[in-house]
Amino acid sequence: MTVNIQSIKFEATQKLEEHITKKVTKLEHFFDEIITAEVILKVIKPESAANKEAAVRVNVPGHELFASKVCDTFEEAVDTAVEAIEKQILKHKEKVK
Repeated sequence: MTVNIQSIKFEATQKLEEHITKKVTKLEHFFDEIITAEVILKVIKPESAANKEAAVRVNVPGHELFASKVCDTFEEAVDTAVEAIEKQILKHKEKVK
């Protein structure tokens, strides 16, 4: 699985990118046929508290799973988005069976 990380209008730190890669690669424990995973990070409304958005798009054979979350930190947003993708993967596996 390849993991692409895109940060819009800011530069993501190495630590943040490592955190994202670690979380997203754990999805392979649930479903080993994941082709690619794309994470898009952006800051929305810089003056508000919960302004970090993480969108996670995972391509599996025949389908595309997507989750987007807005939180106080990018780490928290990525964690919750990956949890949502985990649930979608489990549902997808049930449908495939």
